[in-house]
Amino acid sequence: MKKNPTSILAIVCVLAILGIIYASMMPQWISKDEEALAEFSTERALNQVEIIAQKPHYVGSTNHELVANYLKLELNRIGLETSVQEGFTLNDKGLLVKSKNILARIKGTNNSKALLLLSHYDSAPHSFSKGASDDASGVATILEGIRAFLYAKQPHKNDIIILFSDAEELGLNGAALFVNKHPWAKEVGLVINFEARGSSGPSYMLMETNKGNEALVKEFSNAKTKYPVSNSLMYSIYKMLPNDTDLTVFRKQGNIQGFNFAFIDGHYNYHTQQDDVQHLSKTTLAHQGTYLMPLLKYFSNVDLNTTNSTQDDVYFSAPFSFISYPFSWVFPMTIIALGLLILFIFIGKAKRVITFREIFRGFVPLLGSIAISGLVTFLGWKIILEIYPQYSDLLNGFTYNGHAYIGAFVTLSIAISFAFYHHFSEAKITMNHFVAPLLLWIIINAFLANSLTGAGFLIIPVYFGVLLFGIFVLTQHYSLGLNLLFSIPALAIVAPFIVMFPVGLGLKILYGSAILTVLLFGLLLPIFGAFFKKGVWTMLFFAVSIGFFIYAGYHSGYEHGKAKSNSLLYIYNANTNSAVWATYDVNLDEWTKTYLGEKNQKAVGLNALPLASKYNSGFTYSAIAPVVDVPKPTIAFLKDSVVGNNRYLKIKITPNRKVNRYDIYANPKMTLYNFKANGVATSDQKGNRLERDGSKIICYYVVGNEPLVMDFYINKSSIFDMDLIESSFDLMTNPLFQIKPRNDWMMPTPFVLNDAVLIQQKIKKYTAPVATIPAATVVKDSTVVSKDSLKSIVKPQ
Repeated sequence: MKKNPTSILAIVCVLAILGIIYASMMPQWISKDEEALAEFSTERALNQVEIIAQKPHYVGSTNHELVANYLKLELNRIGLETSVQEGFTLNDKGLLVKSKNILARIKGTNNSKALLLLSHYDSAPHSFSKGASDDASGVATILEGIRAFLYAKQPHKNDIIILFSDAEELGLNGAALFVNKHPWAKEVGLVINFEARGSSGPSYMLMETNKGNEALVKEFSNAKTKYPVSNSLMYSIYKMLPNDTDLTVFRKQGNIQGFNFAFIDGHYNYHTQQDDVQHLSKTTLAHQGTYLMPLLKYFSNVDLNTTNSTQDDVYFSAPFSFISYPFSWVFPMTIIALGLLILFIFIGKAKRVITFREIFRGFVPLLGSIAISGLVTFLGWKIILEIYPQYSDLLNGFTYNGHAYIGAFVTLSIAISFAFYHHFSEAKITMNHFVAPLLLWIIINAFLANSLTGAGFLIIPVYFGVLLFGIFVLTQHYSLGLNLLFSIPALAIVAPFIVMFPVGLGLKILYGSAILTVLLFGLLLPIFGAFFKKGVWTMLFFAVSIGFFIYAGYHSGYEHGKAKSNSLLYIYNANTNSAVWATYDVNLDEWTKTYLGEKNQKAVGLNALPLASKYNSGFTYSAIAPVVDVPKPTIAFLKDSVVGNNRYLKIKITPNRKVNRYDIYANPKMTLYNFKANGVATSDQKGNRLERDGSKIICYYVVGNEPLVMDFYINKSSIFDMDLIESSFDLMTNPLFQIKPRNDWMMPTPFVLNDAVLIQQKIKKYTAPVATIPAATVVKDSTVVSKDSLKSIVKPQ
C-alpha cells in the first residue's frame, strides 16, 4: 500500500458527509407568512404558539380555560363545528382529574375509518411552564395544517377528527376519557400524535401498535414525507419502556394504533419556565409541518382498515429516504455477512494479502480502544459531576453545555482510537486489521437478531465494509474515493445514535456514545488506518477534546435563559400545629437559603407520605417555618355504616381556600374495595379490590375548587387510618407569605410539586368551622359532550 498524503482531505470529506447527513434530517428553511394560503406556514403556526403559550395553562388554572376557549374559536374560524367532552377519569396510577377535551370533525366522502389528529393543550404544572414546545407546538401544527388542508379543498374519503386532549401532563386522562367514553372513539382507525420532550432538534417518528408494524411502515413510506427520521431500534426500545404519551392510551385501552412525532433536543427546557416561544426552534416546528401535510393527504384517502398487520419490519431513515424489510431477514443477513467475510478472508489468504496472525492482532487496538474509551468516559463523567455539583440541579440529566461534553468525549474517544492504532497497527496492514471490527459488528448483530431485532438494520454498514474488504482482497487497490463512498452507510446509520443516546437518555449514558464512536471508527478503518501520521492526529483530536472541555467548563454556570432550578414548599402539619420550609434541592442557593438557612438541616419525616414525581424525588432539607393561618379543608363523613363484615364509607373533602391538588393516603394494611372517587372507578380495574403501591390512594388535581368525594368498603375489623395533603400552587403570590421573587437566573424545579402551600392532616370525623368558597357544580354523569353555539362557517369539502 503506497503512502497516502490525503489524510486531511479524508477528514474534511468525512466531516462534509456528516454535515450533509445532519442537515438532511430536518428542514433548514422557514416558511413565511407570504406562503400560499393552501400551504403550511411555519410563521403562521408560530403565531398560534405565541398566543397559546403566553402564560402557563396547566389544568385548573384560569389560563387553561382561556386556551380551551381560544381553540374552540380557532376551529370555528376555519369553518369547523366544535364539541367539548368533560368528565372525571381515574387512571391506574391513582390520578384523578376532570378533563375537558376539544373536538371537531371533518366529514369524508367515503369513510372507512376516521383519521384522528391529536395533541394535548394543557401545560405542565408546578414549574411555570408556558408549554410552547410541549405541546402548543403540536396544537399549532394541527391548526395550521387543517387550515391549509381546508383552504386547498383537498379531496378526502375518510373522516378527519381533531382532538385537543386535556390533562396529558397529569396522567393521560383526557385521552382516556375520549377512548373510553366518547362514541367517536370506536370509529377511529389511525392516530397521528404530535408531542415534544425538548425544544429543538429533529422530530422522531415512533409507532404505537399492539401487533406488527409492517402495514404501518409500508403506509408511512408510501406517504412520502420529506424528512423522515426514525428507525426500528427506537421502536423496539420504545415497546419495552413504560410509554407515556396520549397515543399509548389509544393503543392500550382502545386497540387503536398510530404514529407519535416528537422532538427531544433542548431537553433542559422540557417542562420548565424556559418552555416558551423564544426557546422553540422554528426549524423543528417546520419539521412537524413536513410530517403532517403529506400524512394528512395520504391517510385521509386510504382504507384505514388495512393498516393492521401481525408481522414486524426493520426500518431506518437515511438522507432523503426511508428503507424497510422484514424482521425475518435479520438473522439470515447476519449469517450471509459472516459467510462473505470468511470467503474473502480465505481468498485473501490464498493471495497472501491476508494473514491470520495480523487478523488476530487487529483485535488488540480495537478492544483496547473500546475498553479505555468506555472506562475513561464513564469515570470522566463521574469526576465532572464532582467538579461541577450544580449539574445535579437539572433532574433530566442533560446540562445546558451537554452538547459540548458529547463533543469532548467523542473526540477523546477518536484520539484514543488513533493512539491505539498508532502503536499497534501500520498503514500497510490496515485491511488485515479491518477484519476485527467487521467480525465484532457481525457478532453484535447476531446477538441483536435474537434479543433486539429492531436493530437489525445495523448490519447494512457491515455489508458495505465486507464488500470494501472484498474489493481490496480481489484487487489490492486502495482508493480514498471508494473508501469514502462505502463509509457513507456507516456514517448515516450509526453516527446519529452517538448524539441521540445522551440527548434522549441523559449524559450518564455518554460512555455508550464513546463505545459507539470506537465501533464506528472501526468501520471507517480503511480511511483512518491508512493515515501514516496517526500520532499527529491523536494529538490533534486530543487537543480538540480539551477545547470542548474548556468550553463546557466556561459555560458551566447559570444565566438568564439557562437558569438554575430550585424548589421551595411551605408545609403545615395540622396534626401537630407546626410548619416547615422544605426543598428537593441538593445544592442550596442564596434564594432557598433565605428560608432554609445556612445549616442544611436534613428533611426528617417529610418523606413518610411520598409526593408523586417523575424521578421519585424526595425532600432533602427543611427548616422550621412560622405557623400561618391557612384555612384547612372540611372533612365530612357522609356515610359510615356496617353491613355484615363490611364497613361502607363515603367521605367528602371540601377546600376552604383556592387549591389545586389533593394527595390521599391510607395505611398499607387497609384494603379498600369498590373504590370510587367523584363517581368514577380506576380504569381497567380488575376485581373489586383497589390495587395500590404503598400508602398512596389517589392524587386529585382540582378544577374549579370542586370537592373530592370518595366512597369505598373496608373490612369492619380494619383500623381506619387515612391522611391527606392539600396543595395550592400559590406560594409565590399568596399574600400570607410574601415570598421574594427568584433572581432572573433561577427557575422553579420541574417534575415535582413546587412553589406550593401544603396542609397535611389526618382524615377524621370533624368539620372545620370555616366558610367555604363556592365550589363548581358537580357533574353527576362523568362524561358530558356539549356542542358549541358557534356554527360551521364553511362546510367541509
